[in-house]
Amino acid sequence: MAMEGGAFLGSPLRKTVRFGGTLRDVLLKHEQGETADFELLKHQLSDPDIKDAQIINWLHEFQASVVYLTKDVEELVSILLKLPWLKRSQDVVEEYLDFLGNLVSAQSIYLRPCLRMIVSHFVPSQVIVREDGVDFSDSDDDEENLSGNFKACHRALQTVARYVPLTPLFLLPILVENFPFINKSESTLEYYVHNLLRITVYLPTLRLGILELIVEKLLKLDVSTPRQDIEDAEENANAPGSVEKTTEEGLFDMEEDEETEKENQGASSETDVMAHPLAERLDILMTILFTYIKEICYVNGTLDINNTKGLYRDLITIFDKLILPTHALCHVQYFMFYICSFKLVFAEAFLDHLWKILQDPNNPAVIRQTAGNYIGSFLARAKFIPTVTVKACLDLLVNWLHRYIDSQDAGTNAYCDVALHGPFYSTCQAVFYTFIFRHRQLLDGNLRKGLAYLQNLNFERIVMCQLNPLKICLVSVVNLFAAITRKYQLVFCYTIIERNNRQFLPVVRSSDGGDSVQACTNPLDSFFPFDPYILKRSKKNIDPLYQIWEELSAEDLQDLTKPIKKNTTEDEDDDFLKGETPQNDGMLGITPSSYDSNILSPPSSLGTPPPGTYVQQHL
Repeated sequence: MAMEGGAFLGSPLRKTVRFGGTLRDVLLKHEQGETADFELLKHQLSDPDIKDAQIINWLHEFQASVVYLTKDVEELVSILLKLPWLKRSQDVVEEYLDFLGNLVSAQSIYLRPCLRMIVSHFVPSQVIVREDGVDFSDSDDDEENLSGNFKACHRALQTVARYVPLTPLFLLPILVENFPFINKSESTLEYYVHNLLRITVYLPTLRLGILELIVEKLLKLDVSTPRQDIEDAEENANAPGSVEKTTEEGLFDMEEDEETEKENQGASSETDVMAHPLAERLDILMTILFTYIKEICYVNGTLDINNTKGLYRDLITIFDKLILPTHALCHVQYFMFYICSFKLVFAEAFLDHLWKILQDPNNPAVIRQTAGNYIGSFLARAKFIPTVTVKACLDLLVNWLHRYIDSQDAGTNAYCDVALHGPFYSTCQAVFYTFIFRHRQLLDGNLRKGLAYLQNLNFERIVMCQLNPLKICLVSVVNLFAAITRKYQLVFCYTIIERNNRQFLPVVRSSDGGDSVQACTNPLDSFFPFDPYILKRSKKNIDPLYQIWEELSAEDLQDLTKPIKKNTTEDEDDDFLKGETPQNDGMLGITPSSYDSNILSPPSSLGTPPPGTYVQQHL
């Protein structure tokens, strides 16, 4: 039948295969040194205007001749792996997936290049857009296409893994080397981390390695964004409408008043963005990690114990390897806080794990001290830990302290020395800190019974022993412990504190290149791992689980009217001691601050994958 003239003239020219013979013939000629048709084939495959139908025809031929795709034609295969298959029709995608499976099964030398190609699509390709003479980097993909592209990539990985069982072994190093730098855009990091976590669903053997990789990158972000830097950035961003705070912000600062909280709730969505750029990236990625943990552990809204046990084991392994040895983190460690909140057995397992680290003399002293910091901070701040568990932990800790004192009484090292007794002092501080936060609960219900329990702990022997823990622990902790124990007549600490102040000797430091005499305000180098969480988006996962500092009664406050301080230099300024940890050894601030303010977080991060995106039936 004759085609109408208009239709014929208006139809596009159909590209045809222009090399002579079959693909097999071209490859055989190439082996014999005849390269003309081979070069023509490479040119046609690189043509950006090739049609879907022609790509499909070529892929058919390549699958039929896959045994000839040896290392000698590596350049040709490289061109095939650069085909824009994700931007083509679904028919092309299906054909390409079949080709990948056949290629890696017949020619294992192309496994790594195939994996690199797939992983390269875990972040959108970037193009340079020029506006008003300025170049901007923008995504080459529409937002609605990204989900489909990512799904196709994961199908490709599953296909390759089905044909090559050793795929996970080769994949993990590629995931590591392709991880974007932390200074890349929020969306780039977000997409990549999201896709890594999706891999763990269908390649579970990679979960530990992938989670370790992600936590390692989060850790780098965390140490690059100290609490003070985040708060300074927020203060500067809100400077025009902010009210200056002139009161000291101390370790036990309380939440803002209700009016401020309501103002935060009614604030625009713009306030959900962190002013500090690295904190913004960390906030988004922590939100993704919390979402992942929740989706793995909860199936159809119900906690799956086996899933949670498996994930807990992976996370505690990562905690030991990366988190515990890293000093003064602000936020990343909260993944343990979060998973432990799902069921008490996990919180108790975490405490037991830390307890074993603390009491084991074979562990380095600094690790044991850090374990003590985690125990105290976790017991004080985790709202989901019941009083009975707090008592059980206090019993363990206090009994260990008494045994330690017994072991030192007859020895030659029974004197105050952080280098010799660091784990002891760290445990003392954990006990004091827990008592300060939990004393109301310990006494609630039956005051007489509660006092009897606390008296049996024999705090008096601990604070009056020759090791003198009140001289080493943070002064803000000591002050409150002394005030509360005095109120309930458990122990009178002030005589010891005053004696320590008279005997206090300055410490020589030379961090600035010259010797200078300064007071050591934090001899234990203490920090409290679960100080208030201040990342706005991910904060909503922690707030319902978190015990804020509650205001002391007027009677308690009377004991704090006199500052109890060690001799300090007038211009001392230790950055580490800012924030939740006291800034100096003076009387702690007990006024409202931003630390425990309930800044509401948005339902989800902009661009953050919605719930249900990790655990799916075949991605």
